[in-house]
Amino acid sequence: MSFLTEWITNIIVFVLLATVIDMLLPSSSMQKYVKIVTGLLLITIILTPLLKLLTSDVDTVIDSFRISGASQNNSVENLIEMKKKEIQASQRAYILEQMAVQMKQEAEKELMEKSGKVINKVNIAASDLENIPDSITEVTVYLSEKKEEQAIEAVRHVEIDTGDKTRPEKTVENMSLVTSLLAEKWNLSPEKIIIAEGGT
Repeated sequence: MSFLTEWITNIIVFVLLATVIDMLLPSSSMQKYVKIVTGLLLITIILTPLLKLLTSDVDTVIDSFRISGASQNNSVENLIEMKKKEIQASQRAYILEQMAVQMKQEAEKELMEKSGKVINKVNIAASDLENIPDSITEVTVYLSEKKEEQAIEAVRHVEIDTGDKTRPEKTVENMSLVTSLLAEKWNLSPEKIIIAEGGT
């Protein structure tokens, strides 16, 4: 496109210049020769693109068109491939999310009855979506204590004991019970299940 604008600009400038020269020359026999020369120069300026095409190698011109077409095809293919990967990634995330919701619903009631724990959230990591559940590498389960709904009672007298008592920590047995329960419910090996607190 820049070549075309340059070519038209050259023609316009030359015609203006030829007109000015024609006006400046006195009426004489010289004017006839000047008009012939300016006409020939104008013809050569008009034919410049054709002359460039004839002097350049036709094979290189065709190859340049092919290269630009091939590069455009490659960029379109790359764009399509990127979009395809984005769609597959979002599809994979959706499948894992739906599977996590389903796993949570399956184990929630029994886990609450047996251990008094509530599942807040389940995160699944899998290496191959085509081969689930065998491809599941890890399931992270976020638990919290079951909240008892109670009516509001009157404030009781509170005594604060400043003695050195440590808070009871959650036992390893309780966590292994939860892990084995979830592993049995989901048909997974207990090593793939990670128990964590919170996750809301």
